[in-house]
Amino acid sequence: MFSNKDNINILTALLRAHHVGAAVVCPGSRNAPLVHNLHEAGITCYPVTDERSAGFFALGISQALQLPVVVCITSGSALLNVAPAVAEAWYQHVPLIIISADRPEAWIDQLDGQTLPQPGALDRFVRRSVTLPEPHDDVSRWHCNRLVNQALLDYRFPYPAPVHINVPVSEPLFEFTTPALPEERVISRYKTSKSSDIFLPKTFYEAARPMIVVGQEFSDWVDEDDADYIDWRHFFYNYGVVLAEPLNNLFGGFPVDAALAMIGDDPAYQPDVVVYLGGHIVSKRLKRFLRQSEARVIMVSPDPEVHDVTMRMTDLVMMEPYDAMSSLYYYYEHDTFADIFGPNDTDEDQMKFYQLNPAHEAYHHRWEKVFKRLHERTLNFQPAYSQMAVVRYLEEQLSDVFYDYHLHYANSSAVRLACLYADCFTRHHVWCNRGVNGIEGTLSTAVGFAASKWAESEEKGEEAEMVICVTGDLSFFYDQNALWNTNLTPNLRVILLNNGGGGIFRTLPGLEQSPVRDTFVSAAHQTSAQGICTQCDVGYLRATNMEEMQEGVVRLLTEETKRPIVLEVVTDSVADHKQLQEFYSQLRNVGR
Repeated sequence: MFSNKDNINILTALLRAHHVGAAVVCPGSRNAPLVHNLHEAGITCYPVTDERSAGFFALGISQALQLPVVVCITSGSALLNVAPAVAEAWYQHVPLIIISADRPEAWIDQLDGQTLPQPGALDRFVRRSVTLPEPHDDVSRWHCNRLVNQALLDYRFPYPAPVHINVPVSEPLFEFTTPALPEERVISRYKTSKSSDIFLPKTFYEAARPMIVVGQEFSDWVDEDDADYIDWRHFFYNYGVVLAEPLNNLFGGFPVDAALAMIGDDPAYQPDVVVYLGGHIVSKRLKRFLRQSEARVIMVSPDPEVHDVTMRMTDLVMMEPYDAMSSLYYYYEHDTFADIFGPNDTDEDQMKFYQLNPAHEAYHHRWEKVFKRLHERTLNFQPAYSQMAVVRYLEEQLSDVFYDYHLHYANSSAVRLACLYADCFTRHHVWCNRGVNGIEGTLSTAVGFAASKWAESEEKGEEAEMVICVTGDLSFFYDQNALWNTNLTPNLRVILLNNGGGGIFRTLPGLEQSPVRDTFVSAAHQTSAQGICTQCDVGYLRATNMEEMQEGVVRLLTEETKRPIVLEVVTDSVADHKQLQEFYSQLRNVGR
């Protein structure tokens, strides 16, 4: 029987799954459930009373076996007593796993016995330090699993090093009522190597319903005019299922959120393997879709961190996203597969791998029909005067411009509209400060981008690439000092979507019940950008209806000036929300 503490059982199960086989255990009541579990799990335990000696004793075992060794200690000063051995292990690259029992956080620094701030106490001499939650629901259990997996991956990469896992344990301590350890998700990590080159394509092509999901990514990939260019995007567009927003330039973008609204909860569209490339995704529906699936999720990133946005990640392949897609394309398109098959793979197995999996084709066609119907529906939907109409008209006009441009969209409503329309008329990359999804800095970022492109063009004697920034009112006024800048350049164009507050808050279910939604939450205002533009010598245009807006967008894109231009489009927040509701309502009515 095992402890009744979920965090201890998750930790024990993953120690065993990651093939950790030895532990040095020290006496104490707070760590007694940990010691009990280690013994019950079949991990070889060595009892040592003095923690200072125990750390070095474990160091010797690890040196001899060339394997990781646990040092399990109780709470309080016991943790500090292993510091000399941990420091020695750090400089010798020896993989010690320090597991410290801890008191609940509420009792730290409250004159309770054997308490001190244990999280981070060994940080200078460990590669990873985590403190496990005491799980009470599925999210906290997922969090605990992820933290343990991260620590147990990090003790060995890029070279062996100590890690610290701190485990708060609430009383009662000594209830051993769990008959078996849980089946825990194990995350594996593959470095860029022949093994990862083999793993990714085999897993992808052996799946019945493989999917590629592309988050925010800007890769400086090979130019299409280059002799070495390979058009793997065309291949996956035609044979794979790709869900990608326009914040990436690996595949271009699709109206993913709208597509998911159209298919609803139909299980026929669920993947069984997902290859996730890049960083952030905007669509909450996409995150929910992936988290509710039963898919095996392979994250592709050069970053060794476990970024488990899908809550389904089982594998981390450390490659640049472009290289990973090239690898998939290469192994499928070339018949030089001998090195990826094992000695037990038959000729028939290899031939299956060369051929397109029929299930792939059926799955692709199912999604292809959705995107085709969605594209038709999006083109046919003519929104009334609103922020939706502004972005639609801008994107439509961009299909006719003759110069190079870059689109910067602010967070919240603006970038969500970009995800709907950036692929509708002409495919282009969307820049957005999605790293922490804040409202600040979008305009300043676009100003810096434009200044850089202007300087580059002057150096080369060429026409400067246009930079167009689409921003909501709160983002604009929060960042208005971006225009108080001596580096402003004429290649900057700004569309300010001003509906008198944070329109995104009208889309949050339940918030309409609060009487303070408009005044305190969405920051309702009656501010105009005209004075700011006059003060900063920036051209100013204003639109309050469809005709003025369309005329303003055309002027913004075509007028030659010696200074930036701001087009302020004033709309009504209720009308803005109504247009979005109507569009998504029609999608659901279309069905599948």
